[in-house]
Amino acid sequence: MPAFYLTLIAVLLAGIGARDQVTIAGLAQRQGRRPGVLIVALLSAVLTAAFAAWAATIMLAELPPPARTIFAAIALGMAGIESMVLVPRRDPREPTHSLGALVLVLVMHQVTDAARFLVFGMGVGLAGPVPAGVAGMLGGSLLIAFAWFWPHLLGTPAARWTRRIVGALLAAAALAMFLSEFGIL
Repeated sequence: MPAFYLTLIAVLLAGIGARDQVTIAGLAQRQGRRPGVLIVALLSAVLTAAFAAWAATIMLAELPPPARTIFAAIALGMAGIESMVLVPRRDPREPTHSLGALVLVLVMHQVTDAARFLVFGMGVGLAGPVPAGVAGMLGGSLLIAFAWFWPHLLGTPAARWTRRIVGALLAAAALAMFLSEFGIL
């Protein structure tokens, strides 16, 4: 169960103000809250988390136990760095209102974002790809729903600062995990 809870917390933190969330919030503000956008976004979040869990299952068989913790620390660190450095575009341009185009954009955002990499890394590091995948699906869905219901909250300076502070916390946690694995901390 630690894989579920820790992954859920990490995904929720890393997903604050992420590219997919900002895209959904921007579309909800420009086009109104179209149910099709919510359904496509939720489906995309579930599928990309399932893909990350599947990849973790494959990687889990390849790595010895000591390397798994280091892999999880690397995942946390990369998620933290992404949250501090990458700033999502605030106003997505979607002239077509196409749900097919939206799903392609969301899948590309989500496959390469911190939250799905955390599902992958935590699934390997905690030897629980299925609980980590379920946590990623739940966390990603909650983040998407939040962006769809309250899109105006993601454009505030507080949301941007929260993303950077969470990034620093994730990077610090990664450093602590890494140092403790080598007996330095």
